[in-house]
Amino acid sequence: MAEGEFALVQEYLEIALNKTAAWVGEHDLFAMLADTAVQRRDEAGLQKYAPLAEEFALRCDHKLYLAIAHRAWGVSHRLAGQYADARTRLQQALELFQQLETRWQIGRTLFELGELSLTEESMDAREQFSLALSAFETMSALPDAARTREKIATL
Repeated sequence: MAEGEFALVQEYLEIALNKTAAWVGEHDLFAMLADTAVQRRDEAGLQKYAPLAEEFALRCDHKLYLAIAHRAWGVSHRLAGQYADARTRLQQALELFQQLETRWQIGRTLFELGELSLTEESMDAREQFSLALSAFETMSALPDAARTREKIATL
């Protein structure tokens, strides 16, 4: 999705926060807003929605949303230069996604671990991106696979 489309997603989700609907709760919206902030690399959005996503996921004991919150925190920490905290949160997200067997989420989290490894100038970036690519290819997530191939080609 183009960055402008992510901005629209965020705008519409924030509007939804002010409306009530029987089929959606705040925990759903905060998880989506945190995830949108991850994809946009929106530091302000991450700082605003990662804590709320985590709080509501814990309150509802929602493992998927907790993993999304961990990933959001991980990206937030990476962008802030807090690499140890970023790795901890991304590993927590990966473990939960693996327990839930959510391949696309696993691939996205491995991609973020690859980005962290690049930032840290670690030697395992290629491995993380390769694992992400494998997860994306397994489920034919073509845009994500293409983006990951492009990233690998720059290493």
